Amino acid sequence: MSEQPKPTSAASTSAVTAESEVARLCAELIRIDSTNYGDGSGPGEREAAEYVMAELTEVGLDPVLLESEPGRATVVVRLEGEDAGRPGLAVHGHLDVVPANAADWQVDPFSGEERDGCIWGRGAVDMKDMDAMILANIREFARTGTKPARDTTFAFFADEEAGGTYGSAWLVDNHPQWFDGVTQAISEVGGYSVTLPTPQGERRAYLLQTAEKGIAWLRLRAHGRAGHGSVPNDDNAIVHLAGAVGRIAAHPWPQEYIASVRQLLDGLSELTAVPWADDDLEDLLATIGGAQGFVRGTLRDTANLTMLESGYKHNVIPQSASASLDCRFLPGHEDQLMQTVRELAGEHVDVEVVHRDVALEAPFESDIVEAMKQSLLREDPGAAVLPYCLSGGTDNKALGRLGIDGYGFAPLRLPADLDFAPMFHGIDERVPVESLEFGARVLGDFLRTC
Repeated sequence: MSEQPKPTSAASTSAVTAESEVARLCAELIRIDSTNYGDGSGPGEREAAEYVMAELTEVGLDPVLLESEPGRATVVVRLEGEDAGRPGLAVHGHLDVVPANAADWQVDPFSGEERDGCIWGRGAVDMKDMDAMILANIREFARTGTKPARDTTFAFFADEEAGGTYGSAWLVDNHPQWFDGVTQAISEVGGYSVTLPTPQGERRAYLLQTAEKGIAWLRLRAHGRAGHGSVPNDDNAIVHLAGAVGRIAAHPWPQEYIASVRQLLDGLSELTAVPWADDDLEDLLATIGGAQGFVRGTLRDTANLTMLESGYKHNVIPQSASASLDCRFLPGHEDQLMQTVRELAGEHVDVEVVHRDVALEAPFESDIVEAMKQSLLREDPGAAVLPYCLSGGTDNKALGRLGIDGYGFAPLRLPADLDFAPMFHGIDERVPVESLEFGARVLGDFLRTC
């Protein structure tokens, strides 16, 4: 299944590098609307997958496009490594994006416009930037006949933004042979820089994702007695639901510091000379700017209400009402979280599981992390590298079912004044061209040396 890249002409290998074409690839991917609404109504990933296929076949590779359902497309290709006896690596991204309301943006979110030194558009941060870095490096390896350090499976998944049912989870269940021999993986939401205030002046630190919280998407469904809106009703489904929503929203989820979070906080404190305690984090979290939202989400389990639905006429009391609840739990906390939500929901409200997935933890002290560090430090010698836990989730969850340790490593050296982390699923998503070029270089170095 592994392919050995086939070199092309000397002229083409000298003219084009991963660094020189990564911005083009990112912009062209953004221009393909691959919105995932989570209900099957979006355009799907097929067009984006066909684009990736064309870019890979152009340089002599034979990638494979697999559809879980019509339009829900994933692309995979495997390159032979220099040392085929070593355990394999998976490098993966997802081709879908969350919806964007164009009226909220400064630019058309599917324009891929370059402005102020940045590529703008939905997916610029999550995660067509990393897709472009991966694609650019595969193309460079193929053009030059370069092999990665070890056998490497590259995957561009469908459906990550709705839990991976039609993408990574489907591939793991139906075509696990693509990951035969693979023990480690890298993907999104890690490896980006924050600029810290230190006693010696500003210093960059790269946040390398080694853990992620588990997911429980729940539906609260309240039941009551239907009736006329003018008649008193002590069994009103909306009232039952409102009580459940209020109790869940007010619940004080206890703080707990898992290993990766504690390592991050200790590392930040050492670099900035800002002390911290379990009940006193504000000054330390302020040192990482917009990235603190991700960190706050990893200090405890969370349960956020995201949607409400009930009723069909102003003067009719409905017999049911529902709410959507997005829960994220720390490793080992799933049962505890579910029990707590059910108790808070109360006797008139059922709790249904819409989607669930596991929490992950991978070791920070490992050879692959050391390789990531060295690749970053070769490009940015004065930087620090720290672990962190992601409050969201990635396709590493599906690969984890195969025993694969997953990390977040999409390397980006970012300007100190760019509020990067809040752009995940936000408006005016954009990524600096210089950051993309930096990432292409670092990722290429990592693939050659890991």
